[in-house]
Amino acid sequence: MNTITIDKDKCAQCGLCVNDCVSMCMGMNKDGYPYMKDEQMCLKCQHCMMICPTGALSFNDKSPDNSEKVSAKDLLSLIKSRRSIRQYKDEELTEEELQTIKDMLPFIPTGCNSHKMHFSFVEKKAVMVELKNKVNNRFRKLLNSKILSPLAKKFELYKDAFDRDEDIVFRNAPHMIVVSSPISAPCAPQDPVIALSYIELYARSLGLGTCWCGYAEICIKLFPELCEILEIPKGYTPVYAMLLGKPAVKYMRAPQPEPYAITEIKDILPKDSCIWCKTKRLITNFLRG
Repeated sequence: MNTITIDKDKCAQCGLCVNDCVSMCMGMNKDGYPYMKDEQMCLKCQHCMMICPTGALSFNDKSPDNSEKVSAKDLLSLIKSRRSIRQYKDEELTEEELQTIKDMLPFIPTGCNSHKMHFSFVEKKAVMVELKNKVNNRFRKLLNSKILSPLAKKFELYKDAFDRDEDIVFRNAPHMIVVSSPISAPCAPQDPVIALSYIELYARSLGLGTCWCGYAEICIKLFPELCEILEIPKGYTPVYAMLLGKPAVKYMRAPQPEPYAITEIKDILPKDSCIWCKTKRLITNFLRG
Protein backbone atom coordinates (compact mmCIF):
# COMPACT_ATOMS: atom_id res chain seq x y z
CA MET A 1 0.00 0.00 0.00
CA ASN A 2 1.05 3.57 -0.71
CA THR A 3 -0.42 6.03 1.73
CA ILE A 4 0.05 9.64 2.75
CA THR A 5 -0.57 11.12 6.18
CA ILE A 6 -1.41 14.80 6.56
CA ASP A 7 -0.65 16.85 9.68
CA LYS A 8 -3.58 19.25 9.40
CA ASP A 9 -2.00 21.63 11.92
CA LYS A 10 0.94 22.10 9.55
CA CYS A 11 -0.78 21.77 6.16
CA ALA A 12 -1.07 25.13 4.35
CA GLN A 13 -3.50 23.61 1.80
CA CYS A 14 -1.29 25.06 -0.95
CA GLY A 15 -1.76 22.09 -3.30
CA LEU A 16 1.92 21.90 -4.28
CA CYS A 17 2.01 18.17 -3.55
CA VAL A 18 -1.00 17.49 -5.77
CA ASN A 19 0.28 19.66 -8.63
CA ASP A 20 3.69 17.97 -8.56
CA CYS A 21 2.39 14.38 -8.39
CA VAL A 22 4.03 12.61 -11.34
CA SER A 23 1.32 9.97 -11.78
CA MET A 24 -1.59 12.29 -10.90
CA CYS A 25 -2.76 9.88 -8.20
CA MET A 26 -3.41 12.61 -5.60
CA GLY A 27 -6.21 15.11 -5.18
CA MET A 28 -7.65 17.65 -2.75
CA ASN A 29 -10.64 16.58 -0.65
CA LYS A 30 -13.71 18.68 0.07
CA ASP A 31 -11.99 20.16 3.13
CA GLY A 32 -9.01 21.31 1.05
CA TYR A 33 -6.50 18.69 2.22
CA PRO A 34 -4.51 16.38 -0.08
CA TYR A 35 -5.39 12.70 -0.25
CA MET A 36 -4.37 9.60 -2.23
CA LYS A 37 -6.90 8.97 -5.02
CA ASP A 38 -5.27 5.86 -6.51
CA GLU A 39 -2.47 4.19 -4.59
CA GLN A 40 -1.95 1.67 -7.40
CA MET A 41 -0.74 4.45 -9.70
CA CYS A 42 1.71 5.84 -7.13
CA LEU A 43 5.36 5.65 -8.24
CA LYS A 44 6.76 6.07 -4.72
CA CYS A 45 8.84 9.02 -5.91
CA GLN A 46 8.18 10.93 -2.66
CA HIS A 47 7.84 14.22 -4.54
CA CYS A 48 4.76 15.03 -2.45
CA MET A 49 6.72 14.75 0.80
CA MET A 50 9.78 16.53 -0.55
CA ILE A 51 7.98 19.55 -1.97
CA CYS A 52 5.78 20.30 1.05
CA PRO A 53 7.04 23.65 2.42
CA THR A 54 5.77 23.02 5.95
CA GLY A 55 6.66 19.33 6.28
CA ALA A 56 3.02 18.40 6.79
CA LEU A 57 2.95 15.32 4.55
CA SER A 58 4.39 11.91 5.40
CA PHE A 59 4.64 9.13 2.82
CA ASN A 60 4.11 5.52 3.93
CA ASP A 61 6.41 5.10 6.94
CA LYS A 62 8.66 8.02 5.99
CA SER A 63 8.43 11.29 7.89
CA PRO A 64 9.72 14.60 6.50
CA ASP A 65 11.49 15.10 9.83
CA ASN A 66 13.85 12.26 8.87
CA SER A 67 14.81 13.75 5.49
CA GLU A 68 17.97 15.75 4.97
CA LYS A 69 17.54 19.42 4.13
CA VAL A 70 18.33 20.43 0.54
CA SER A 71 21.70 22.09 0.06
CA ALA A 72 23.86 22.79 -2.98
CA LYS A 73 27.10 23.13 -1.03
CA ASP A 74 28.64 19.77 -1.84
CA LEU A 75 28.38 17.03 -4.44
CA LEU A 76 26.78 14.42 -2.17
CA SER A 77 24.03 16.86 -1.25
CA LEU A 78 23.46 17.58 -4.95
CA ILE A 79 23.13 13.85 -5.62
CA LYS A 80 20.74 13.32 -2.71
CA SER A 81 18.53 16.29 -3.54
CA ARG A 82 18.44 15.78 -7.32
CA ARG A 83 14.89 15.52 -8.67
CA SER A 84 13.32 15.28 -12.11
CA ILE A 85 11.73 18.66 -12.77
CA ARG A 86 8.44 18.59 -14.65
CA GLN A 87 7.33 22.16 -13.93
CA TYR A 88 9.35 25.02 -15.42
CA LYS A 89 9.20 28.79 -15.34
CA ASP A 90 8.12 30.32 -18.63
CA GLU A 91 11.55 31.87 -18.99
CA GLU A 92 14.41 31.16 -21.37
CA LEU A 93 17.96 30.81 -20.07
CA THR A 94 20.40 33.46 -21.21
CA GLU A 95 23.07 32.71 -23.80
CA GLU A 96 25.64 32.96 -21.01
CA GLU A 97 23.81 30.36 -18.88
CA LEU A 98 23.59 27.95 -21.81
CA GLN A 99 27.22 28.58 -22.73
CA THR A 100 28.29 27.69 -19.20
CA ILE A 101 26.90 24.19 -19.74
CA LYS A 102 28.44 23.91 -23.21
CA ASP A 103 31.86 24.86 -21.84
CA MET A 104 31.68 21.88 -19.46
CA LEU A 105 31.00 19.30 -22.18
CA PRO A 106 34.61 18.63 -23.31
CA PHE A 107 35.46 17.37 -19.81
CA ILE A 108 32.86 14.60 -19.86
CA PRO A 109 34.47 11.11 -19.88
CA THR A 110 33.87 8.86 -22.88
CA GLY A 111 34.83 5.35 -23.93
CA CYS A 112 38.24 5.26 -25.64
CA ASN A 113 38.36 9.05 -25.23
CA SER A 114 36.06 9.44 -28.22
CA HIS A 115 34.89 13.03 -28.64
CA LYS A 116 32.43 12.46 -31.46
CA MET A 117 29.14 12.88 -29.62
CA HIS A 118 26.72 15.46 -30.97
CA PHE A 119 24.72 17.80 -28.71
CA SER A 120 21.54 19.44 -29.99
CA PHE A 121 20.62 22.40 -27.77
CA VAL A 122 17.09 23.72 -28.25
CA GLU A 123 17.63 27.31 -27.14
CA LYS A 124 14.30 28.97 -27.90
CA LYS A 125 10.93 28.32 -26.30
CA ALA A 126 9.28 28.90 -29.69
CA VAL A 127 11.12 25.85 -31.07
CA MET A 128 9.95 23.76 -28.12
CA VAL A 129 6.37 24.85 -28.82
CA GLU A 130 6.77 23.87 -32.48
CA LEU A 131 8.14 20.47 -31.45
CA LYS A 132 5.16 20.03 -29.14
CA ASN A 133 2.73 20.88 -31.92
CA LYS A 134 4.32 18.44 -34.33
CA VAL A 135 4.40 15.62 -31.75
CA ASN A 136 0.81 16.18 -30.63
CA ASN A 137 -0.46 16.26 -34.23
CA ARG A 138 1.37 13.06 -35.07
CA PHE A 139 0.11 11.25 -31.97
CA ARG A 140 -3.47 12.30 -32.54
CA LYS A 141 -3.26 10.57 -35.90
CA LEU A 142 -1.30 7.65 -34.48
CA LEU A 143 -3.78 6.96 -31.68
CA ASN A 144 -6.64 6.82 -34.19
CA SER A 145 -4.82 4.47 -36.56
CA LYS A 146 -5.81 0.81 -36.39
CA ILE A 147 -2.64 -0.27 -38.21
CA LEU A 148 -0.39 1.30 -35.57
CA SER A 149 -2.58 0.46 -32.59
CA PRO A 150 0.03 -1.74 -30.83
CA LEU A 151 2.49 1.16 -30.85
CA ALA A 152 -0.20 3.66 -29.89
CA LYS A 153 -1.09 1.71 -26.73
CA LYS A 154 1.99 3.09 -24.97
CA PHE A 155 0.49 6.58 -25.23
CA GLU A 156 -3.20 5.67 -25.03
CA LEU A 157 -3.34 6.77 -21.39
CA TYR A 158 -2.57 10.31 -22.56
CA LYS A 159 -4.98 10.42 -25.51
CA ASP A 160 -7.26 13.01 -23.90
CA ALA A 161 -4.25 15.17 -23.06
CA PHE A 162 -3.10 15.07 -26.69
CA ASP A 163 -6.61 16.03 -27.77
CA ARG A 164 -6.48 19.01 -25.39
CA ASP A 165 -3.10 19.92 -26.91
CA GLU A 166 -1.34 19.66 -23.55
CA ASP A 167 2.44 19.38 -23.59
CA ILE A 168 2.77 16.04 -21.82
CA VAL A 169 5.98 15.09 -23.67
CA PHE A 170 8.15 18.19 -23.23
CA ARG A 171 6.43 19.46 -20.05
CA ASN A 172 6.52 23.09 -21.27
CA ALA A 173 10.27 23.14 -20.72
CA PRO A 174 11.97 26.12 -22.40
CA HIS A 175 14.97 24.07 -23.50
CA MET A 176 16.04 20.53 -24.37
CA ILE A 177 19.38 18.82 -24.92
CA VAL A 178 19.51 15.77 -27.19
CA VAL A 179 22.72 13.74 -27.28
CA SER A 180 23.54 11.57 -30.28
CA SER A 181 26.48 9.32 -30.99
CA PRO A 182 27.94 7.80 -34.16
CA ILE A 183 26.82 4.26 -34.86
CA SER A 184 30.50 3.27 -35.01
CA ALA A 185 31.46 4.83 -31.66
CA PRO A 186 33.13 2.35 -29.26
CA CYS A 187 30.61 3.13 -26.51
CA ALA A 188 27.73 4.53 -28.57
CA PRO A 189 24.88 3.75 -26.08
CA GLN A 190 26.81 4.59 -22.91
CA ASP A 191 28.59 7.89 -23.70
CA PRO A 192 25.43 10.03 -24.09
CA VAL A 193 23.97 8.71 -20.83
CA ILE A 194 27.21 9.56 -19.01
CA ALA A 195 27.16 13.01 -20.63
CA LEU A 196 23.61 13.75 -19.52
CA SER A 197 24.40 12.55 -15.99
CA TYR A 198 27.16 15.15 -15.79
CA ILE A 199 24.92 17.82 -17.30
CA GLU A 200 22.16 17.00 -14.82
CA LEU A 201 24.33 17.47 -11.73
CA TYR A 202 26.11 20.52 -13.11
CA ALA A 203 22.79 22.13 -14.00
CA ARG A 204 21.58 21.39 -10.46
CA SER A 205 24.62 23.21 -9.05
CA LEU A 206 23.65 26.23 -11.18
CA GLY A 207 20.13 26.24 -9.75
CA LEU A 208 18.62 24.79 -12.94
CA GLY A 209 16.22 21.89 -13.34
CA THR A 210 16.37 18.90 -15.69
CA CYS A 211 14.29 15.86 -16.55
CA TRP A 212 15.34 12.67 -18.32
CA CYS A 213 12.67 12.57 -21.00
CA GLY A 214 12.04 9.06 -22.29
CA TYR A 215 8.94 10.13 -24.21
CA ALA A 216 10.95 12.78 -26.05
CA GLU A 217 13.57 10.18 -26.92
CA ILE A 218 10.88 7.86 -28.36
CA CYS A 219 9.35 10.70 -30.39
CA ILE A 220 12.70 11.78 -31.82
CA LYS A 221 13.45 8.24 -32.94
CA LEU A 222 9.89 7.62 -34.15
CA PHE A 223 9.48 10.81 -36.19
CA PRO A 224 12.54 11.40 -38.45
CA GLU A 225 11.52 15.01 -39.14
CA LEU A 226 12.41 15.80 -35.53
CA CYS A 227 15.96 14.59 -36.20
CA GLU A 228 16.11 17.10 -39.06
CA ILE A 229 14.88 19.94 -36.83
CA LEU A 230 17.49 19.00 -34.22
CA GLU A 231 20.16 18.81 -36.96
CA ILE A 232 21.35 15.39 -35.87
CA PRO A 233 24.11 14.39 -38.32
CA LYS A 234 23.66 11.48 -40.69
CA GLY A 235 25.12 8.27 -39.29
CA TYR A 236 24.33 9.39 -35.73
CA THR A 237 21.73 7.83 -33.44
CA PRO A 238 19.80 10.02 -30.97
CA VAL A 239 20.33 8.22 -27.67
CA TYR A 240 18.51 10.31 -25.08
CA ALA A 241 16.94 13.70 -24.38
CA MET A 242 16.96 15.92 -21.32
CA LEU A 243 14.63 18.84 -20.58
CA LEU A 244 16.22 21.95 -19.11
CA GLY A 245 15.05 25.19 -17.54
CA LYS A 246 14.48 27.15 -14.37
CA PRO A 247 12.35 25.12 -11.93
CA ALA A 248 8.92 26.41 -11.05
CA VAL A 249 8.99 24.24 -7.93
CA LYS A 250 11.40 23.91 -5.02
CA TYR A 251 11.98 20.67 -3.12
CA MET A 252 12.56 21.32 0.56
CA ARG A 253 14.20 18.04 1.55
CA ALA A 254 15.89 14.94 0.17
CA PRO A 255 13.94 11.66 -0.29
CA GLN A 256 14.37 8.51 1.78
CA PRO A 257 14.96 5.91 -0.96
CA GLU A 258 14.91 2.16 -0.50
CA PRO A 259 18.44 0.70 -0.51
CA TYR A 260 19.77 -1.37 -3.40
CA ALA A 261 20.98 -4.93 -2.95
CA ILE A 262 24.75 -5.02 -2.36
CA THR A 263 26.95 -8.10 -2.37
CA GLU A 264 30.29 -7.65 -0.62
CA ILE A 265 32.86 -9.84 -2.39
CA LYS A 266 35.76 -10.49 -0.05
CA ASP A 267 36.80 -13.95 -1.20
CA ILE A 268 36.41 -16.32 -4.15
CA LEU A 269 34.13 -19.14 -3.06
CA PRO A 270 33.85 -22.44 -4.97
CA LYS A 271 30.80 -22.64 -7.23
CA ASP A 272 29.26 -25.75 -8.76
CA SER A 273 27.04 -24.37 -11.52
CA CYS A 274 25.60 -26.79 -14.03
CA ILE A 275 26.10 -26.24 -17.74
CA TRP A 276 22.42 -25.29 -18.13
CA CYS A 277 22.74 -22.67 -15.36
CA LYS A 278 25.77 -21.17 -17.10
CA THR A 279 23.92 -21.14 -20.42
CA LYS A 280 20.94 -19.35 -18.90
CA ARG A 281 23.28 -16.84 -17.32
CA LEU A 282 24.97 -16.22 -20.66
CA ILE A 283 21.62 -15.56 -22.33
CA THR A 284 20.43 -13.34 -19.49
CA ASN A 285 23.60 -11.25 -19.72
CA PHE A 286 22.53 -10.04 -23.16
CA LEU A 287 18.81 -9.62 -22.56
CA ARG A 288 16.82 -6.56 -21.60
CA GLY A 289 13.26 -6.74 -20.28
